[in-house]
Amino acid sequence: MSQDIDLIEAAEGSLAGPRTASRGGSLAESAYVRLRDDIITVKLQPGDPLDEKQLSRDLGVGLTPVRDALKRLRHERLAVIYPRRGTFVAEINISDERWLTEVRTDLEGLAAALAAERATDEECAELKRMAEAMEDAVEVSRDYITQDTEIHRAIYRAAHNPYLEATLTQYSNLAMRIWHYGLVRARPSTPRSCAQDEVVEEICARRPGAARKAAQAHLLGFSASVRSML
Repeated sequence: MSQDIDLIEAAEGSLAGPRTASRGGSLAESAYVRLRDDIITVKLQPGDPLDEKQLSRDLGVGLTPVRDALKRLRHERLAVIYPRRGTFVAEINISDERWLTEVRTDLEGLAAALAAERATDEECAELKRMAEAMEDAVEVSRDYITQDTEIHRAIYRAAHNPYLEATLTQYSNLAMRIWHYGLVRARPSTPRSCAQDEVVEEICARRPGAARKAAQAHLLGFSASVRSML
């Protein structure tokens, strides 16, 4: 049971969505969110050491919350432990993007289809607002990636399936890290090739089949843009 709760909680937090974590902002949750976001946005680079004592000082929390946070990060493949060496930020391989896209394509389509069936009017209104906020973007920047991710998270929530939400959030976090990694090494791509306007439109029009296809096309387009930067 506790593992299932951890999986669902992993779908919550700042980069993983606007909801408040069910642990009531505990020290372990706070440490986890801070470290996860720094890893995703590559403020903590692949291969950087995650020293428990140093992190405890930097985050202003005890060793136990830090250890709990690192355990979750390892479970989510954002960190890795090497015996007798310690814990480090997980490396990034180009193959990861392809593997993640293979897994996410059908799941993203499923989430969009379910959202078209289950989203409330309030959730649709929020999705439209978020999509409109991205219309004036001229390039795929860090802010653009964050906004795109927030739309994904809103769709996951609108699907009203906590297990699907948790799974997709974990995979999306890994994919978003590759995006940020690519952005610091290559010229940004054109945002219109990555827009989610059609996905949101089909969801709010209550067309599950069309929403599924639009979500899959969006993901594949995003994937192609990522590979062009790596």
